[in-house]
Amino acid sequence: MTTEAGIVRPPAGAQAVRRALDVLHCFHDNGPDLSASDLARRLGLSTSTAHRLARTLLGAGFLDQDARTARYRLGPAMTELGRLSYHQRGLHLAAPELSDLAERTGATAELALRSGSHVVIVAGGPVTPKVGLRRPLHSTAPGRVLLAWPPADGAGARTPPSPYASAERPPAEPPARDAESARVREAGYALDDGERAHGVRTVAVPVLARAGHARFALALRTHPDLLTDARLDRYLAQARACARALEVLLLTPAERRDPAERTG
Repeated sequence: MTTEAGIVRPPAGAQAVRRALDVLHCFHDNGPDLSASDLARRLGLSTSTAHRLARTLLGAGFLDQDARTARYRLGPAMTELGRLSYHQRGLHLAAPELSDLAERTGATAELALRSGSHVVIVAGGPVTPKVGLRRPLHSTAPGRVLLAWPPADGAGARTPPSPYASAERPPAEPPARDAESARVREAGYALDDGERAHGVRTVAVPVLARAGHARFALALRTHPDLLTDARLDRYLAQARACARALEVLLLTPAERRDPAERTG
């Protein structure tokens, strides 16, 4: 809606919808259940407003509530939609490939995609309070792969720093980010030496579409004693072979690269 002064305002109810979505985003860190006061503190709202939003989401099944503590967690509607999205994207087809890759390399195999300024693990790997699904793009090897092969139209290529950025690796300035992306593209992979977690080394490669952008990033994560510099080429060969298979499984025929392009 546009006022007479030319100021664009969101339609009626849009702010409430935005706030409700913000409540759901509070659970991204895979942490403990949250109280209404926890939600209020995270969102900068009054406790009564946070409580009202949470009760509305509870009634719609998007949140669940512990009867003993009155704290909230994601509800059955979120589980249902998540499973539907997982299958609609064909991600269930990736699970056997990732399992086989993990068995062959002895590493944890993960598939990730981009969500705004974050990278999200969508298949493979554990989900525990210490290992979440969502990280700032710049702070992980798969995130840097997704930054290095952005969509052809440049959408999302310039991402503002995340307010949840990793303390271990603050976001770089645009020139440094561009230089790093160029290095990743030239090498064909990104390497994380314990930046996400101490004592863990991660290598990631792109799952490329015909247009040349990375639809997904495929990562192998293990101990530095296993993923040594001497063994890096072997890990990369295994990861790239899996990435080529995932291009066939996860992309439509129109999106896939020509077979000759997938041999490299």
